[in-house]
Amino acid sequence: MPTATIVSDVYPSRVQGVASILPRHDPVVYGSGSGPLGAGQLQSYEERGFLQVGDVLAEDEVNAIVDDLVAFTSRPEVRADERTIVEPASDEVRSVFEVHRINETIGRLATDERIAGVARQILGSEVYVHQSRVNFKPAFKGKEFAWHSDFETWHAEDGMPRMRALSISVSLTHNFTYNGPLMLIPGSHRSFVTCVGQTPEDNYKQSLKRQDLGSPDPASMVKLLEDAGGEIAECTGGPGGITVFDCNTMHGSNSNISPIPRSNVFIVYNSVDNALVEPFAAPTRRPEFIAARDFTPVGRRTAK
Repeated sequence: MPTATIVSDVYPSRVQGVASILPRHDPVVYGSGSGPLGAGQLQSYEERGFLQVGDVLAEDEVNAIVDDLVAFTSRPEVRADERTIVEPASDEVRSVFEVHRINETIGRLATDERIAGVARQILGSEVYVHQSRVNFKPAFKGKEFAWHSDFETWHAEDGMPRMRALSISVSLTHNFTYNGPLMLIPGSHRSFVTCVGQTPEDNYKQSLKRQDLGSPDPASMVKLLEDAGGEIAECTGGPGGITVFDCNTMHGSNSNISPIPRSNVFIVYNSVDNALVEPFAAPTRRPEFIAARDFTPVGRRTAK
């Protein structure tokens, strides 16, 4: 058995009895070369920790993805798969993980240069898919996602060494202020909020349905919001738009009690130069469908 790579932990979390806020030690934008984004967009992303771009996918492309996912998630074998997460209080599908590997349509989307090219440009390297999922927020009963930094979990439970990853959310439906859109705190990506508590065995089985461990403490959230001038950005917009956000940007969403469902595909890209090591604050690795350890760079596909 090969010896595990030992990497210094510059973002210690879940190891102390009190929470703290640490400075970021990594760049936000690693690349400055050519890509889908302009200089102004890169600057905005660097400053705010996220960026919205509308109409990346055409209406017919979105409709084809939605039709395929409706059929896909209705299959009994998909609903029974461990990669499928249902709402805590109902049998409604909440998320399907590793969807780019088990669904050809999303697999093609993950290699689309309009999507993956953004990740390469920002991260300044080839990238691989660390995680993918389709998230559903059913009408009337779609539950909230607690405030969190993805990096805190990916670092503590997956062994992601540094902040050189990002998420791209592709909207499949309209995202309104009232149907539980993604919310982010501008500038929060520059501060790392440590969390309190030890990671239990197989924590993912509970956290994918409702996240408690790994959520920031109230005092830290107040400080982040003060630093952001009191701003919480709601990512609204039509189908086909994308939201790109840094791995450490604090985000969450409210419940959807409206009659309008919300659906998004999330694709997480990590730099091939930031490959996972052993977890920094968990007894074992999470499953591959949540945290991939195949670091093969995604291909390059131009949409037709």
